[in-house]
Amino acid sequence: MRALIVDDSRAMRAILRTSLPRTFEVHEAGHGAEALERLATLGVVDLALVDWNMPVMNGLEFVQVIRQRRGFDSMKILMVTTETESEQIIAAVTAGADEYLMKPFTRAALAEKVAALGLAGET
Repeated sequence: MRALIVDDSRAMRAILRTSLPRTFEVHEAGHGAEALERLATLGVVDLALVDWNMPVMNGLEFVQVIRQRRGFDSMKILMVTTETESEQIIAAVTAGADEYLMKPFTRAALAEKVAALGLAGET
């Protein structure tokens, strides 16, 4: 399985990378526009873990763009963000995010969300 971590924080990308099950081949991007460039090369990945607040293109914009693209419907999107307001959660899910995980999170909480998406694997 392949995952794309989209977060402007190198530290958060490292935390997510090491917290995902070992079954994932992990790719990274620092913002939404870079993630779109990566996907142009990679094609559809199984899972995108997306932060909300990023420069150039934020996570919500990324979700909106990717959900309009043909062939990306099967890609699971997990928002991983500090945004905790119910309006923001609703906006993310309405835009096409499959799950929502608030920072800070535990490794167990991440594993639970990944499993809920049907992508559980050996950690």
